[in-house]
Amino acid sequence: MISKKLLRDLKGYQIVGKHSAVKACLWLKKSMRNLGYCYKQKFYGIKSHRCLQMTPALICNQSCIHCWRPVELLNQVEKWDLPEFIAEESIKAQRRILTGFKGTSGVDEKKLREAHEPNHVAISLIGEPTLYPYLDKLVEIYKAKGMTTFVVTNGTNPEMIEKIEPYQLYISLLAYDEKSHLILNRPKQNYWKNIMKSLEIMAEKKYRTVIRLTAVKGYNMKAGKFAPLISKTHPMFIEVKAYMHLGYSRYRLPPTAMPKHSEVLEYSREIAKLTDYEIADESEISRVVLLKRK
Repeated sequence: MISKKLLRDLKGYQIVGKHSAVKACLWLKKSMRNLGYCYKQKFYGIKSHRCLQMTPALICNQSCIHCWRPVELLNQVEKWDLPEFIAEESIKAQRRILTGFKGTSGVDEKKLREAHEPNHVAISLIGEPTLYPYLDKLVEIYKAKGMTTFVVTNGTNPEMIEKIEPYQLYISLLAYDEKSHLILNRPKQNYWKNIMKSLEIMAEKKYRTVIRLTAVKGYNMKAGKFAPLISKTHPMFIEVKAYMHLGYSRYRLPPTAMPKHSEVLEYSREIAKLTDYEIADESEISRVVLLKRK
């Protein structure tokens, strides 16, 4: 079901079953050598070397201009793998990735042993995870294994957002109204009403919630436009993250669309002034600022 071209584009990914994948992120590799860690560890205490980054859906319903991943993913899935299979095989895939670290110079052996027992799953690798019809069950299976989960979604599937109960839910916003949604997200159909519904659902959730704002300079860094959406949803956190001029996004956006960290910080201050949030932390190397509800 996965084309040879897609397999080439997904170099470094461990393919799981028919439509899932696992990949070791840069920060896991750095953490193993004690050379730094992800901003998620700084902000939320998630240990980078014990984080499993995966997706249950190599398929997406949008072609966002900022996306650095290949957008020509699977067009359709004829039969979905069971969540029990994906959970087990994703952990095995992570361990296969880690075999390359054994005996490597500079690798912390204690961290390597711990990494073989991941305790967190970042369901945010590539594609749109809520398109996987058993995502709610997959989250529960990871939870039963003693693992926390972050789910990052574009908000286009409110029915699934209603069902899932992860440790922390992200809705990633690139657009601030219907017009910008059609221009920036380039959806296969107009999902703006779905996104608004998802924000309403998020507002009712009792667990940890985050709105992630991807800041693309010259395109969407408009605090006054996003402030009403933030106030409506009232998440626990806001992450303001710079667009990075990487991968396939380079064919759609110029290098000048990538804001400096100082610009992300100033943009975050503007958002704080317009909402009941305050800056709680930042990671300059990742160009991301965390705002927390007062």
